Amino acid sequence: MTMPTQAAIRVGIIGAGYIATWHADAIRATAGLTLAAVCDPAEEAAGSLARTYGVPAFTDLDLMIAAGLCDAVHILTPPNLHRDLAEKCLRAGLHVFIEKPVALSAQEVESIIAAAEAAGRGFGVSHNFLGLPAYERLRKLKQAGELGLVSRAQIDWSLPLAPLRSGPYGIWLMRDTRNLLLELGPHPFSFAIDLFGPIDVEHVSLGQWITLPGGARRPQSWRILARAGNVDVTLSLSLVETYDDRSVTLRGSSATARLDYAADTLVVSKDNTADLVANAFLKEMGKAAGHAREAFVNGFRQVSSLNQKSPYGLSFRNTIRAFYRGLASGVPDERFSPRSALQVMQAIDASLAKIPAPQMPLPAPMRKPQPRVMVIGGTGFIGRNLTRSLVRKGIDVRVLSRGGPGPFADIAAHVETVGVSLRDEDGLVRTMEGIDCVFNLAKSMDKTWDAALENDVGTALRIARACRRAGVGRLIYTGTIASYDMSRPDRPITEDMPFGDLTARNLYARSKAECEKRLSETDGLSLVIARPGIVVGDGGPLQHWGIGRWHGPGAVKLWGNGRNILPFVLADDVSDGLIAMMEHPQAVGESFNLTGEPMFTGHDYFEAIHRRAGAKLKVRGSSLAALWLADGGKYLLKRYGLQRKGTPRPSLADWKSRGHLSPFDNGKPKRLLGWRPETDREAFLRRAIDEAHLFW
Repeated sequence: MTMPTQAAIRVGIIGAGYIATWHADAIRATAGLTLAAVCDPAEEAAGSLARTYGVPAFTDLDLMIAAGLCDAVHILTPPNLHRDLAEKCLRAGLHVFIEKPVALSAQEVESIIAAAEAAGRGFGVSHNFLGLPAYERLRKLKQAGELGLVSRAQIDWSLPLAPLRSGPYGIWLMRDTRNLLLELGPHPFSFAIDLFGPIDVEHVSLGQWITLPGGARRPQSWRILARAGNVDVTLSLSLVETYDDRSVTLRGSSATARLDYAADTLVVSKDNTADLVANAFLKEMGKAAGHAREAFVNGFRQVSSLNQKSPYGLSFRNTIRAFYRGLASGVPDERFSPRSALQVMQAIDASLAKIPAPQMPLPAPMRKPQPRVMVIGGTGFIGRNLTRSLVRKGIDVRVLSRGGPGPFADIAAHVETVGVSLRDEDGLVRTMEGIDCVFNLAKSMDKTWDAALENDVGTALRIARACRRAGVGRLIYTGTIASYDMSRPDRPITEDMPFGDLTARNLYARSKAECEKRLSETDGLSLVIARPGIVVGDGGPLQHWGIGRWHGPGAVKLWGNGRNILPFVLADDVSDGLIAMMEHPQAVGESFNLTGEPMFTGHDYFEAIHRRAGAKLKVRGSSLAALWLADGGKYLLKRYGLQRKGTPRPSLADWKSRGHLSPFDNGKPKRLLGWRPETDREAFLRRAIDEAHLFW
């Protein structure tokens, strides 16, 4: 169907997760489009995104449709919901653009196509990397024969997948091995099919398996051999902690072309007619010139657009522009068309048909858990460790989860998982029935202070009120050592030290401190506060942002010079401390800093990773003052260039505090709770590195 051109197309977003901001920014940047509404069943997520862009928020799709605000929708929900949502919107007369994967099978895609044809509406798929300028150049080179006769294509997706090592494990992506290919496969398969047409999958090999909490196993590498006519196509996915290599390499009779689609660069290597040494020299200089050209073009584009045209952002802009241009002309862009969506899903189906049968689920537990303890945030790193530590002590646990046993399938006889919104106070009260102690490990990562007050502070107070209404005996809240001023090396930090003025501190540190303050002022609440240090151990991430800024899995810039002792602590020790806070009567009304014995600097930690794991990372110290100045530049761009009014102003004191320059005194939990963190350096490193599955 051809779209009318006289008025802007009103676009609604369904699903307010991470990817939604990329779509929203691209919609607003595309002439002829206007962002009209946001819909998500999670009121907090829908409201936050809608406020950012100044549009109405809905928690019910039927209500958004009935409001008549939209001509088209972008469906950005978990993939298992795509087909039903798409067909409902198409029947309502809306055009539909779906984030990959379009659906769970080719059969479901065919159903969506039939619904679109019956409704006379447009349907497209977000194969966003096909919208990159560098890919469009590669496509034209191949079509024009500039590469000669292409005989082989190597398409790589090599990017660490953090949930495999540190969760969350309850999300759709992690529920089944098949979901990994459904989620990531559309990227390499869309390149292959757009370049060569339908492909025949000949072989699939899975490797580098990892065992998740709960006993399920997942592959971290996929090698798929396929053929498109006379072209050999190899598609590889590597999800381990490795260097980011997302690339397409075409080998032709006249040239080899390599597209780096993460960086939006294309370099072509050709033979030349020079003799002897000059031949090799000119060949390499040609590649060097190609790299230099791509660097200058991309650098200028990002600087001139205030980074709004990053490769990833630009891929969405071009993809969405091309889809709506196709609607307006009545001729869909083949890259994002229903036919492309179907052929990609057919190739994924063929690949999935060649992998082993899904792992059989664990048998249902013989007993029903009888929890007296509840963990909110129990599927996170510390929460998982705490839950398992409680079970090892013979204590059954109730965990707030998105549903299903998640990382506790192997101990389901002792862990009860329940789903309830943290905004539903009455629902929280019901889940706390029969509970003696609640651990609140929830946190909210917000971008403005108003959002932090609503999402982080508001949630903490709601949980506290629910505890009081349900008659819970004790609430243990996890704050953070980041709330302290850690900028002075000569001043040891104890629990008696006030936080001071936090208005110039980062939002996470400030909001956690505000939570503590307001919880402490709540009448009738038996409160204990824990402030863990830099937590490491099994299930924790390699890319720990408490240590420094990561530039991919192989490079980290430490906060500060990296020569001061950091407050590392083992996850097992944190759990022991939290349980002691539950068991000791004298803990009520107290706060405890759970930091380990002073043993390692940032450089020590990464040197140990090199020695023990064989992984040499690029580690650099930094100037905290320089980081503050750079952050100030970003603030000016966001606040005045991009008009983001809620952007917090950075401060030098905050950056110095991030360096963890002050030492910690952990004597209080030792005296009052009998807490005994690991004191042996070798044992600490074994548990923090050797047994932590930092890589694969």
